[in-house]
Amino acid sequence: KDGKNMGTEIFDLNGKTALITGASRGLGQAIATGLAEAGARVLVTSRNIDGLKETVSKIETFGGEVVPIALDVENVPEMKKRLESMEATCGNVSILVNNAGYEQVCSSVDLDEVLWDKINNVNLKGAFFCAQHMARSMIQFGTGSIINVCSLTSYVGVPTAVPYGSSKSGMLGMTRALAAEWAPHGIRVNGIAPGYFRTELTDAFYQDDEWQKAMLEKIPLGSFGDANDLKGATVFLAGDASRYVTGQCLAIDGGYLASI
Repeated sequence: KDGKNMGTEIFDLNGKTALITGASRGLGQAIATGLAEAGARVLVTSRNIDGLKETVSKIETFGGEVVPIALDVENVPEMKKRLESMEATCGNVSILVNNAGYEQVCSSVDLDEVLWDKINNVNLKGAFFCAQHMARSMIQFGTGSIINVCSLTSYVGVPTAVPYGSSKSGMLGMTRALAAEWAPHGIRVNGIAPGYFRTELTDAFYQDDEWQKAMLEKIPLGSFGDANDLKGATVFLAGDASRYVTGQCLAIDGGYLASI
């Protein structure tokens, strides 16, 4: 190909379909928007389809193709049925972003089994079985990119976030294991680890001004992440720009992990 065009072509997702779980707001909404901006048709999911209206509106504003789908990753049997129906209607999905997540801070001595199961069932179990289902179709076509949204808690311990950190550490391990297992089928599995981004999921931490001040001092770039900061990394991992990259997790954290 003409070298002058390669710089843009490898980031072009036209003709590809991407499924993004947990896309109603925050990081998932930004990821879906970024993939659509790169040309992909995006299938966006949330437990409540009405919650996807804002995401759909944002993508349709610039002419992107978007399909909202109700999907609860915590209910695996029902999720599989919904995914089968989606595939029958929407066709081949070559990009999956496992973004759906749940968090509730809690002292570990007060943590109960119900909360532990809720967090791990959404963040890890749901992500695996979604990936498993989509991989079966990807194997038939010999290609696919799966992107798991991990976390800084995949690498470091955060007080009052033990079940969340356990689920995200598990997701990092899952990413590496699936990458090794599915590479012969042409499926790449990578992760992104967002640093400190203020979203509805993490807002409890940001209520503390002293915590904010202390955390900013630990981030070399000196600011918290903006949801749009995830777009470039996700587009990179989704398409041909990263065709020789699998089993990796890219920290998008303003330099936090590099400096601790």
